[in-house]
Amino acid sequence: MPTQFQNALTAMLETAAWKAGLIVISAEAGTDFNRHATARFRLGLAPGATSERTLQLELSEAFDFQKPELLPGMTTHLRDAAKRLRNPRPDAYVTLAGLPVSFSGFQWPFHRSTSGADTYIVHGEVHLEDGQGSPLHAKTSASMTVTFAEVVAAPEQPYAEGFIYNAIRKTLDQGQLELLKSGNRQPVPVTTRYYSRWQKKFFFSDTTDESRMDFLAVKVYWLSGVLGGNQPVWIDDPRDAQYLNTTPEELARMAADLSRQGLLSLGGDLASATPMLLGRAEEYQARLGRALAATKPEFNEEMRHGHTNM
Repeated sequence: MPTQFQNALTAMLETAAWKAGLIVISAEAGTDFNRHATARFRLGLAPGATSERTLQLELSEAFDFQKPELLPGMTTHLRDAAKRLRNPRPDAYVTLAGLPVSFSGFQWPFHRSTSGADTYIVHGEVHLEDGQGSPLHAKTSASMTVTFAEVVAAPEQPYAEGFIYNAIRKTLDQGQLELLKSGNRQPVPVTTRYYSRWQKKFFFSDTTDESRMDFLAVKVYWLSGVLGGNQPVWIDDPRDAQYLNTTPEELARMAADLSRQGLLSLGGDLASATPMLLGRAEEYQARLGRALAATKPEFNEEMRHGHTNM
């Protein structure tokens, strides 16, 4: 039976979601890593949305996001989720190295490390999405230092999901996550090296116009052309902009350039793959193979066997 806290949180979220153009399709009681009560919501753009076109939001049951310091972050999260849900696979992303991946199974909010380390942890999974039903995935344990936690508004999903996903993408780019058919959790450290207190922004990758345009082409090839049946995808996602150390406006400008080159079919802030882009299949498949090979480095043997600080 829902608690008074869960009912109040559901009512708050339904109102906030409606303002962002979303619908709360379902709400249920859950528990976090430490068995504390949470509320799990499934959000979509319409009541009959398929499971692939929904996103999950999990919050501590007594979480009050209407506080002045928290409401802007929740508003931004829901607004961006509404735009991301126009994608055929809103859970899917690509890495700079050329890996199409999806994120799932995250156990929000953060919990304190059980190994005695002075860190906050969130567990989740990243799966390879090659359009062939690949079983390759990595169970992740993203650890946030106490110092880093000071810059996060709250240890809850809306305020951390973006930079956690980007830290995982960055770790994949560095060849420090191995995609396997099975295995133990692998560490993803999230430290202040990813954040500038002076500029109050995150930094994950140093990119150029050329590498950003290449990223957008790879993104549209995989997310629209391969995984999406050529349905359009959101081209100037702020989450990608943060990952690339640029702005959504710059991504939109580069998408327009790619459209003029005949690689993207652009309509507003949505882009789909053209026959010219799909013609790069062999190139992008080879790139995926190289990126996968890079995720099989000569790992520290203790890490390979799951002896990590989690």
